[in-house]
Amino acid sequence: MRSMMLFALLLPLFAQATDGAWSASAAGPLMANRGSWQSSQPLTPPGDVKGAMTVVNWRYQLTRPAPSGLQVRLCAAQRCTELDGANGATRGLTGVTADETLHMVFGFAGSGSLPPGLKVVSTDVTVNYQ
Repeated sequence: MRSMMLFALLLPLFAQATDGAWSASAAGPLMANRGSWQSSQPLTPPGDVKGAMTVVNWRYQLTRPAPSGLQVRLCAAQRCTELDGANGATRGLTGVTADETLHMVFGFAGSGSLPPGLKVVSTDVTVNYQ
């Protein structure tokens, strides 16, 4: 009986500690020149998301293999994290509110033009939160 009462008292705490995830996809930018940064369209969460980000899985696809020097960041309003490769997972945005819109930002160091038609076809994220 005592354990049942304890369980009943703790039940609301368990209900608040729910995990969740949301996914978003967006078009990416056309990249023409080195030395500039281009942002994807917003990666927006659904309406009612509460909690803080834990792990974010990402994927992006280019129209052709990336020339040397590609740098990619996943950004929230106040923080960015470097992405290594065309897909993976990061904890670099841990603690950011889960309802925050994200962007992938693409850039190339140096100067000069890039191969014609180099475009980010798609950007995808799955945001896990607690």
